[in-house]
Amino acid sequence: MKKEKALRIISGKARGTKLNTLDGIETRPTLDRVKESLFNILQNRIYASKILDLFAGSGAIGLELLSRGAKEAILCDNSYKAVQIIKENVIKTHFEDKTKIINNDYKNTLDMLKNEKFDIIFLDPPYESQFDIQAIKIIIDNDMLSKEGIIILETDNEKEKKEMLDKLDINVYDLRSYGRVSLFFLNRKEK
Repeated sequence: MKKEKALRIISGKARGTKLNTLDGIETRPTLDRVKESLFNILQNRIYASKILDLFAGSGAIGLELLSRGAKEAILCDNSYKAVQIIKENVIKTHFEDKTKIINNDYKNTLDMLKNEKFDIIFLDPPYESQFDIQAIKIIIDNDMLSKEGIIILETDNEKEKKEMLDKLDINVYDLRSYGRVSLFFLNRKEK
């Protein structure tokens, strides 16, 4: 059986920092090749951006964005165990002053943050759920994206998610596939 590499920060201020992860199948870290591609796509958007990672797991995506120059990240997870891991990783990367951690479900979190604007929102909920589509509706309804803000949705069901996204008031401006995993890049529809 192939041994999985340790999760670590790829680039920036915290480069090389090994991150703690949850044991078991409760969370599913984003694959390295997907992360590498994601950060290459986002590289010109990261500096001084405000981030929301709504289903944060270990916090790896938000912490990587901070390492690469984001100014602030809100990391949310409904799992108490995940939030404990996120706290450990925030301390390891020394981003305590740039990070807010929320232990709550996505609906309550979005309600708490409904008056805030984000430059990058990353959604990687459990694949079989519809939490992502519901979260995007709430984000749109509450106008939570900054003018140039984007949502990135990670999924393993590209066709179904595409059909659902087409029904929302959001623009799919890019789609990348990596085997079973797809990343949708969404922004505001031109009015």
